[in-house]
Amino acid sequence: MGRLLAIDYGKKRTGIAVTDTLQLIANGLTTVPTHELLAFILDYVSKEPVERILVGLPKQMNNEASENMKRIEPFVRSLQKKLPDVPVEYVDERFTSVLAHRAMLDAGLKKKDRQNKALVDEISATIILQSYMENRRTSFDRLLNKE
Repeated sequence: MGRLLAIDYGKKRTGIAVTDTLQLIANGLTTVPTHELLAFILDYVSKEPVERILVGLPKQMNNEASENMKRIEPFVRSLQKKLPDVPVEYVDERFTSVLAHRAMLDAGLKKKDRQNKALVDEISATIILQSYMENRRTSFDRLLNKE
Protein backbone atom coordinates (compact mmCIF):
# COMPACT_ATOMS: atom_id res chain seq x y z
CA MET A 1 0.00 0.00 0.00
CA GLY A 2 1.32 3.44 -0.84
CA ARG A 3 1.07 6.69 1.04
CA LEU A 4 -1.60 9.32 0.62
CA LEU A 5 -0.15 12.77 0.00
CA ALA A 6 -2.16 15.93 0.65
CA ILE A 7 -1.49 19.43 -0.67
CA ASP A 8 -2.69 22.74 0.74
CA TYR A 9 -1.84 24.80 -2.35
CA GLY A 10 -1.04 28.45 -1.79
CA LYS A 11 0.05 31.33 -3.96
CA LYS A 12 3.48 31.57 -2.27
CA ARG A 13 3.80 28.46 -0.12
CA THR A 14 2.25 25.02 -0.14
CA GLY A 15 1.77 22.74 2.83
CA ILE A 16 2.26 19.01 2.34
CA ALA A 17 1.15 16.11 4.52
CA VAL A 18 1.48 12.36 4.08
CA THR A 19 0.28 9.15 5.67
CA ASP A 20 2.36 6.23 6.74
CA THR A 21 2.46 3.37 4.23
CA LEU A 22 -0.47 1.65 5.99
CA GLN A 23 -2.52 4.86 5.64
CA LEU A 24 -3.35 4.97 9.33
CA ILE A 25 -1.72 8.22 10.47
CA ALA A 26 -1.62 11.65 8.81
CA ASN A 27 1.50 13.72 9.46
CA GLY A 28 2.65 17.10 8.27
CA LEU A 29 5.64 16.65 5.97
CA THR A 30 6.82 20.15 5.09
CA THR A 31 6.01 23.44 3.42
CA VAL A 32 7.64 24.28 0.10
CA PRO A 33 7.67 27.41 -2.05
CA THR A 34 4.84 26.88 -4.54
CA HIS A 35 7.10 27.45 -7.55
CA GLU A 36 9.13 24.40 -6.38
CA LEU A 37 6.11 22.21 -5.63
CA LEU A 38 5.98 20.06 -8.77
CA ALA A 39 9.70 19.24 -8.57
CA PHE A 40 9.37 18.45 -4.86
CA ILE A 41 6.46 16.06 -5.42
CA LEU A 42 8.14 14.33 -8.37
CA ASP A 43 11.25 13.81 -6.23
CA TYR A 44 9.20 12.56 -3.27
CA VAL A 45 7.21 10.10 -5.43
CA SER A 46 10.45 8.76 -6.92
CA LYS A 47 11.59 7.83 -3.37
CA GLU A 48 8.32 6.86 -1.65
CA PRO A 49 5.30 4.86 -2.82
CA VAL A 50 2.36 7.27 -3.22
CA GLU A 51 -1.04 5.75 -3.95
CA ARG A 52 -3.07 8.95 -4.28
CA ILE A 53 -2.55 12.72 -4.19
CA LEU A 54 -5.19 14.88 -2.54
CA VAL A 55 -5.40 18.56 -3.37
CA GLY A 56 -7.31 21.01 -1.21
CA LEU A 57 -10.32 22.35 -3.12
CA PRO A 58 -10.73 26.01 -2.24
CA LYS A 59 -14.42 26.82 -2.09
CA GLN A 60 -16.20 29.88 -0.81
CA MET A 61 -19.13 29.61 1.58
CA ASN A 62 -21.57 29.85 -1.36
CA ASN A 63 -19.92 26.71 -2.81
CA GLU A 64 -18.24 28.59 -5.69
CA ALA A 65 -14.55 28.04 -6.41
CA SER A 66 -12.25 30.61 -4.84
CA GLU A 67 -9.72 32.79 -6.62
CA ASN A 68 -6.92 30.29 -5.96
CA MET A 69 -8.60 27.66 -8.18
CA LYS A 70 -7.21 29.35 -11.30
CA ARG A 71 -3.70 28.52 -10.04
CA ILE A 72 -4.53 25.04 -8.76
CA GLU A 73 -6.11 23.63 -11.94
CA PRO A 74 -3.01 24.14 -14.16
CA PHE A 75 -0.85 22.64 -11.41
CA VAL A 76 -3.12 19.58 -11.14
CA ARG A 77 -3.03 19.12 -14.93
CA SER A 78 0.79 19.21 -14.86
CA LEU A 79 0.83 16.76 -11.98
CA GLN A 80 -1.49 14.35 -13.81
CA LYS A 81 0.65 14.59 -16.94
CA LYS A 82 3.89 13.87 -15.03
CA LEU A 83 2.37 11.16 -12.79
CA PRO A 84 -0.35 9.49 -14.90
CA ASP A 85 -0.44 6.39 -12.66
CA VAL A 86 -1.16 8.33 -9.45
CA PRO A 87 -4.79 9.43 -9.05
CA VAL A 88 -5.28 13.07 -8.04
CA GLU A 89 -8.42 13.97 -6.12
CA TYR A 90 -9.80 17.23 -4.77
CA VAL A 91 -10.83 17.48 -1.12
CA ASP A 92 -12.91 20.36 0.28
CA GLU A 93 -10.56 22.57 2.26
CA ARG A 94 -13.01 25.05 3.74
CA PHE A 95 -12.13 25.97 7.33
CA THR A 96 -8.76 24.20 7.29
CA SER A 97 -6.87 27.39 8.17
CA VAL A 98 -9.29 28.09 11.01
CA LEU A 99 -8.92 24.50 12.24
CA ALA A 100 -5.13 24.75 11.92
CA HIS A 101 -5.09 27.85 14.13
CA ARG A 102 -7.37 26.12 16.64
CA ALA A 103 -5.05 23.08 16.68
CA MET A 104 -2.08 25.36 17.32
CA LEU A 105 -3.93 27.05 20.20
CA ASP A 106 -4.97 23.70 21.64
CA ALA A 107 -1.37 22.50 21.43
CA GLY A 108 -0.29 25.49 23.49
CA LEU A 109 1.93 27.07 20.85
CA LYS A 110 3.18 30.55 21.61
CA LYS A 111 1.81 33.49 19.64
CA LYS A 112 5.02 33.81 17.59
CA ASP A 113 4.78 30.13 16.55
CA ARG A 114 1.08 30.51 15.68
CA GLN A 115 2.01 33.35 13.31
CA ASN A 116 4.30 31.02 11.33
CA LYS A 117 2.35 30.81 8.07
CA ALA A 118 4.39 27.87 6.81
CA LEU A 119 3.39 25.88 9.89
CA VAL A 120 -0.27 26.84 9.35
CA ASP A 121 -0.04 25.57 5.74
CA GLU A 122 1.51 22.27 6.83
CA ILE A 123 -1.13 21.76 9.52
CA SER A 124 -3.85 22.66 6.98
CA ALA A 125 -2.53 19.96 4.63
CA THR A 126 -2.63 17.51 7.53
CA ILE A 127 -6.25 18.45 8.25
CA ILE A 128 -7.16 17.96 4.57
CA LEU A 129 -5.55 14.51 4.69
CA GLN A 130 -7.19 13.58 7.99
CA SER A 131 -10.58 14.71 6.66
CA TYR A 132 -10.19 12.52 3.58
CA MET A 133 -9.20 9.52 5.70
CA GLU A 134 -12.15 10.01 8.06
CA ASN A 135 -14.64 10.36 5.19
CA ARG A 136 -13.27 7.21 3.57
CA ARG A 137 -13.48 5.33 6.87
CA THR A 138 -17.07 6.52 7.44
CA SER A 139 -18.09 5.43 3.93
CA PHE A 140 -16.48 2.04 4.50
CA ASP A 141 -18.25 1.64 7.86
CA ARG A 142 -21.61 2.49 6.24
CA LEU A 143 -20.97 -0.08 3.54
CA LEU A 144 -20.17 -2.76 6.14
CA ASN A 145 -23.27 -1.94 8.19
CA LYS A 146 -25.58 -2.32 5.17
CA GLU A 147 -24.67 -5.96 4.77
